[in-house]
Amino acid sequence: MTEESIPDTRKALRIRARVKSKKPAFVRPESWRYMRLKENWRRPRGLDHKIRRKIKGWPASVNTGYRGPKIARGLHPSGYREVLVFNVEDLTEIDPKTQAIRIAHTVGKRNRTKIITEARKKEILILNLKEARKAAEEEKKRAKAKEKEEGAETEETTEEEEAETEKPATKQEKTKRRKGRTKE
Repeated sequence: MTEESIPDTRKALRIRARVKSKKPAFVRPESWRYMRLKENWRRPRGLDHKIRRKIKGWPASVNTGYRGPKIARGLHPSGYREVLVFNVEDLTEIDPKTQAIRIAHTVGKRNRTKIITEARKKEILILNLKEARKAAEEEKKRAKAKEKEEGAETEETTEEEEAETEKPATKQEKTKRRKGRTKE
C-alpha cells in the first residue's frame, strides 16, 4: 500500500463493512418452503416470479447496489491483498507493503517453518500464523514422545542384557528356573 492510498483503503474497508452489515442473506427463492432446494442463490427467471418482479413483502434480489467500493474488493480485512504461498521461492514476488501471505494447507511442516522464518526476515505479514504455530507445537510434542519411547526402549534392552548375563550354569538350574521351582 502506498502512503497516499492507505487512508483511502481504510475508508473503503469501513464502507465495505457498513454495506455488508446492511446486505441481506440472499437465499434461493422458495428454499425455505421445500427441503429439496438448497439455500444457494439462483436467479429467478419465471414470468410471474415475485422476487424477479420485486414485489413488496418478498426478499430482495441480488443487484450491484450491494457491492462494496472498488478499492476494497478482494482485500483482507487487514487491508492487504492475500497471496497463497506454497514454497519459499514464492516469497520473492511479494511486496510486504501491499501483500500478506497465507500458507497453503498442503505445505508440510518442514517447509512451513522455512516459509515462516523467511517471511519474518522480510517482514511479511502471515495471515494463518496461528494454524502454523499449532502445527509446529504438535511436531514438537511428537518429537518429545519419540524421545521418551526411545529412552524407554534403551532401558528395556539394558534389563534384557542383564538377565542374559545371569544365565544359570547347569541344565538343572535352567529347568528349575523355567518351572518356577527352587529348593532353596
